[in-house]
Amino acid sequence: MRARTRPRAPAGLLVPAVLAVALLVLPFVALVVRAPWGRMATTIASGPVVEALWLSLRCATAATAICLVLGVPLAWVLARSEGWLARVVRALVTVPLVLPPVVGGVALLMLLGRVGLLGEPLDRWTGVTLPFTTPAVVVAETFVALPFLVIAVEGTLRGLDGRTEAAATTFGASPWYVLRRVTLPRALPGIVSGAVLAFARALGEFGATITFAGNFPGTTRTMPLAIYLTMETDPDAAVALSLVLVALSLVVLLALRGRWLTGVRA
Repeated sequence: MRARTRPRAPAGLLVPAVLAVALLVLPFVALVVRAPWGRMATTIASGPVVEALWLSLRCATAATAICLVLGVPLAWVLARSEGWLARVVRALVTVPLVLPPVVGGVALLMLLGRVGLLGEPLDRWTGVTLPFTTPAVVVAETFVALPFLVIAVEGTLRGLDGRTEAAATTFGASPWYVLRRVTLPRALPGIVSGAVLAFARALGEFGATITFAGNFPGTTRTMPLAIYLTMETDPDAAVALSLVLVALSLVVLLALRGRWLTGVRA
């Protein structure tokens, strides 16, 4: 029996498809062409760059971990809920996707700043101030990355066949057992997908970070901030640093390509 073949795309779609690819790829080609390859190694190995890259990796990893802890339960609740309240919560969760990141940074300041809704009593009662610290970077990155994980995981959970869970419940399995041994293993591709996308988004976060966490070397200056500052004084070095961030993102996405594409299709 011959395998089914997908219908060929209409020829009229090729032109806009090629233009879309060009729009997405040519800027990176320009980075490669204009990169200062002669001093690339020296630029990348400099102390401030290594410091910013290491801070970016640490903060993006921490933000992704928080996204998993908070986002997977939220995605499960949304996937199993109907009605107007679920729709409102879903809309609110996705707001950071469409907001300018700097607006998210301002909102975080209004919540957690020294005179913020929660930041003021936190400072008064404990002496702890969050803005302009390394944890503030993690909070900002979590804020912008969390919707990516929630959307990916919720889509996967909605696509699962509920009969398996129903069968496990019929045989006496507790809700926690069904969640741990049935639902989560089957949703793993979507969870990996969301985690990869959340990590990539956190790694490239700029607007919310500089607004809420500031730009202090070794404390809050991540790679995107370092690139922005370098662009003003040494454009060639900024190109080199940009290539580092692009390469790192590509490595993460390509290494897990099969898993996160499976999650998107689920």
